[in-house]
Amino acid sequence: MNFVPSEVVLSLCASLLVDHSRFGSGSAHRAGMPVQHLARLFKRPPTSFIAKMANLDGSRSNGGRHEVEVAARMLSDSELLQDIYLRILRSARLHGIDEVALPDFLGLEHGEVLWLAGQEELVESEIEKSLELTLEKWSKVRDDIPIETTQRLLTSTVRVGQHRFAEGVLRNHQHRCVFCGLSANIGGRRRPRLLTASHIKPWRDSTGRERLDHRNGFTACPTHDVAFDTGLITVDKELNLHYAPGVENEMLTEGPLRAALGKPPLTDRLILPDAADRPDIAYLDWHRTQIYIAS
Repeated sequence: MNFVPSEVVLSLCASLLVDHSRFGSGSAHRAGMPVQHLARLFKRPPTSFIAKMANLDGSRSNGGRHEVEVAARMLSDSELLQDIYLRILRSARLHGIDEVALPDFLGLEHGEVLWLAGQEELVESEIEKSLELTLEKWSKVRDDIPIETTQRLLTSTVRVGQHRFAEGVLRNHQHRCVFCGLSANIGGRRRPRLLTASHIKPWRDSTGRERLDHRNGFTACPTHDVAFDTGLITVDKELNLHYAPGVENEMLTEGPLRAALGKPPLTDRLILPDAADRPDIAYLDWHRTQIYIAS
């Protein structure tokens, strides 16, 4: 049975949370929210939604051209995607489908705005460079799709992957800066723009796998994110923080610098929840040898 438009849009929205490439026919039942909810609601096996997500991002060679075009259009316009998603939810509620049967898995039903996390780390020229070979391959394998559509979809796929990476990092650190402990939860609401989730080994220098690995990321407030990214501070394999030479001396006379990078607000050791996955030592080593200002 063909998917109806609402199923297609919800599958596309689900791809913001679920990496379909991690699941096959034998593991689709383990895919996270909202795959199982959609499967129950629309009375389809979870594999159908995993396959639909693959069709939408073009990773299945037999996927329909029009689905790829729809995905490219909607992923490149977050306002459009949000509007259609909310229309589907409103219609569902009017027809008696409650939040148990169809949860608001993007968290937009009560006035929030669709916002892709981690996008501030991406540079358009670096995305284009990283996609050159992929775009060339696609132009041969999927010559039924206009090159402009392909480029737009591939760029959107990178941004969605970055969003899933950032969300994984934020969840792993319970939405707190690992350097100072600042929480994004204030007044009973989450303030997502207070924190950023970026790579330890930068996106431009990482492989495709490393770009999506949440152990290659830190949650940080903007000041401490920049301090780490520019090598003013680093973290060793024991998760201890170190200043670049000269920073501590500078803080003796520079009050604003001391207020930003002193202890407090920084601590001697990285702040991680008890259940958090630790950063991979290989990424920490890379930062310490390639970015940290050691002399």
